Amino acid sequence: MGRPAEVGAPRLAQRLLAWYDRHRRELPWRDSQDAYRVWVSEVMLQQTQVATVLSYYAPFLARFPDVAALAAASEDEVLGAWSGLGFYRRARNLHRGARFVVQTLEGQLPRTLEGWLALPGVGRYTAGAVSSIACGVRAPILDGNVGRVLSRLRGWREHPSESAAARRLWAEAEALLPQERVGDFNQALMELGATVCRPRQPTCERCPWRDACAARAAGDPHAFPAPRAAKAPPRVLRVALLLERPDGRWLMTRRPSDGLLASMWELPSRDAGGDDPARVAQRLARAWGTRRKLCPAGTAEHRFSHLEWHTRTFRVAVPADWSPAQEARWVREQDLTTLGVPTASRKALEAARAPEASSAQ
Repeated sequence: MGRPAEVGAPRLAQRLLAWYDRHRRELPWRDSQDAYRVWVSEVMLQQTQVATVLSYYAPFLARFPDVAALAAASEDEVLGAWSGLGFYRRARNLHRGARFVVQTLEGQLPRTLEGWLALPGVGRYTAGAVSSIACGVRAPILDGNVGRVLSRLRGWREHPSESAAARRLWAEAEALLPQERVGDFNQALMELGATVCRPRQPTCERCPWRDACAARAAGDPHAFPAPRAAKAPPRVLRVALLLERPDGRWLMTRRPSDGLLASMWELPSRDAGGDDPARVAQRLARAWGTRRKLCPAGTAEHRFSHLEWHTRTFRVAVPADWSPAQEARWVREQDLTTLGVPTASRKALEAARAPEASSAQ
């Protein structure tokens, strides 16, 4: 359809910043010079929509207002505040980083790119984002939005997840950096990808780089970068038990310390494999020390990025003096805010406690 206009990096940066000044969204972490608040926002925003983060950001900061408060909290408290936001490794890394700052850096957050990279769990993207936004460091960033914007601008089809493509995109992100307002420029790149240069239905007429964009000139922005082949995630059938005492408390247990949802809390559960869920539930109940009647309850479905859980739940009424055969904790509704209970576990709990499940007993 034509050739894109040749526009140098300084002019591209100028255009993008002018667009950002007019069109940026008002978000609570914007314009903050508090590196801790910027750090929290950037960790939360990884692989998560802004609308979701908005409901977690202020409550998290109210609970942990500074790096010292976060470092002093237990992992359960941090995961409890993060529950429902997903990708819980982010919360653990944020917690580890806060403790490193307090224990090793005397509570002083880094002011350089290298300093941020030295924190446990902080990678190149987070270090570049926080150091540029909060500290004015001239450091590039590359996330999904930025990778898509730059791939379309330059007409690169390789997916950003490929190592060679990622190296080229990092180099391009650095080459486009202006000498001033680097933090605003990086936020503008992310904003452009989130609101204009979207994966589907990009609004190219609103883009400040439209005349320089190779993908637009080619007439098919969706082809840049080339999509990865989607694979249907495997379906895992599970069972979960709601072991409930007369006082209304129920039993929850920790998951293993490594692997999926490591160390987080769930109902006693087990993969069913190809076996009948009712028989698996009976064996699971015996392993926990009870042979009391199992009442089928609801089914919970949860999709992770790489698999799906379909969890059949069963209710088991146990006497007040019953003790489980494995380590666990008796929980009430109000305890859920202090425990790391992931969305998958909450769904299973809700399915087991649904009114129709209660009436079926």
